[in-house]
Amino acid sequence: MLSTRLLTAFALLTALLAALFYLPDIFWAVLLLGLTVTAAREWCRLGRFSVGQTVLYMIFTTLLGGELLFLISVVVSRNPADPAMIGFYIASAVFWLLAVPFQLAIVRSVRNEWLFMLMGWLVLLPACLSLYQLRAIDPWLLLGFMGVVWISDSAAYFVGRACGKHKLAPRISPGKTWEGVAAALVAVLIYALIWFYAVNEEGHERINWLIPLLLILAVLGITGDLFESLLKRQAGVKDSGNILPGHGGILDRIDALIPVLPVAALSTLLFYSTEL
Repeated sequence: MLSTRLLTAFALLTALLAALFYLPDIFWAVLLLGLTVTAAREWCRLGRFSVGQTVLYMIFTTLLGGELLFLISVVVSRNPADPAMIGFYIASAVFWLLAVPFQLAIVRSVRNEWLFMLMGWLVLLPACLSLYQLRAIDPWLLLGFMGVVWISDSAAYFVGRACGKHKLAPRISPGKTWEGVAAALVAVLIYALIWFYAVNEEGHERINWLIPLLLILAVLGITGDLFESLLKRQAGVKDSGNILPGHGGILDRIDALIPVLPVAALSTLLFYSTEL
């Protein structure tokens, strides 16, 4: 099982790096739309939708996601840091910073199917748009933000397994511990300090937001992981899907990235606006 997970992770990372740096914009958009629609199919499974509801949801997600990607491609072709989509990022930030912590505190997710559909779009579409816009601004910047999640997850996993004793959310995800959270934050802090001093050597004076931002993103990544665990627990499934050998579904792999990327995009756009 471990070898399968490592092989899949290596293949995914290789494909991501190749797409991130070499894929033309139109094919990057097609890739993002495909991933979003696949994740939407898994969202339907978590919401226990009927076959008809699933088909309708995937059709509307394809149309809505395709239209938004077309609009953002036109916008960023003129100015990669254009704030035209900032409303989506703000809505996502409010959802992840306020609504999701409340749901985790009461250990209950939305049960109304139509509201769950709308929540799915709020979860998936801003993440899709931020992936497109952050790449347009700078692929290395996008990779740096994604690195926050990878470093946080790795530190939490290894330290949590080695010495985790105090459960973070036993009713949601019994394997996660406060020791793992502490390790994740320390690892991200070190990562943020390296990034901070590397960028400051180039003379950027308004980069003081970087360290607190990356720590906030690390917390959001943990929140996203817990939120998906809550949805899976209430849906009675172990994984959101089975498309990735040893890893489950698309949502299982991007659950921590989904809340991180829109907030990272929002912060980046605000940073660029202060530079004008």
